[in-house]
Amino acid sequence: MGRKKKTVDRGILPDPKYNSVVVSKFVNRMMWEGKRSVALRMVHGALSELQSKTEKEPLEVFLKAIDNVKPMIEVKSRRVGGATYQVPVEIRESRREALGMRWIINAARSRSGHGMGDRLAAELLDAYNSTGTAFKKKEDTHKMAEANKAFAHYRW
Repeated sequence: MGRKKKTVDRGILPDPKYNSVVVSKFVNRMMWEGKRSVALRMVHGALSELQSKTEKEPLEVFLKAIDNVKPMIEVKSRRVGGATYQVPVEIRESRREALGMRWIINAARSRSGHGMGDRLAAELLDAYNSTGTAFKKKEDTHKMAEANKAFAHYRW
C-alpha cells in the first residue's frame, strides 16, 4: 500500500481557437523547451493548412486522423520462468490517445519538408487517409500483438 496521496487529475483547459481539449493536449505534446506559443502557432498553422487542402472542418479532420492512429492493443514484456514473452494487452483510452499523438508528432518531425507546420499538416492528412508513418506504426503494433496472441494467457 502506498504512503503517498493519490494523484489528482487537474484537467487541461481547452484550446482558445478550436475550443478542444484534444488540440490543447496535442499542443502540450508538441511543445519543445517550454515554448508553448511556438507549438500553438505550428498546430494552428497545420490545422488551417488542413482546412485548405481538404475543404472540411479542420477539427473534424484532426480528430479523425488521431482516431485512425490510436492503437487498440499493444505488447508488454512478461518474464515467466526464465523466458520473456511479448504478451498482448488492451490499452486504456488515455494511453491510446497519448500514443497516437506521440506517433504523429514523431513521424512529422522525422519527415522531410520546409517548416514543422507543413510537415505536421502532411502527416495529419496521411493519418486522416489511413496512410503514412504514424498509421504504419499502429499497424505494426497490431500485427505484433496478433502474432503473440498465443501468450495472451500470461496476462495478469
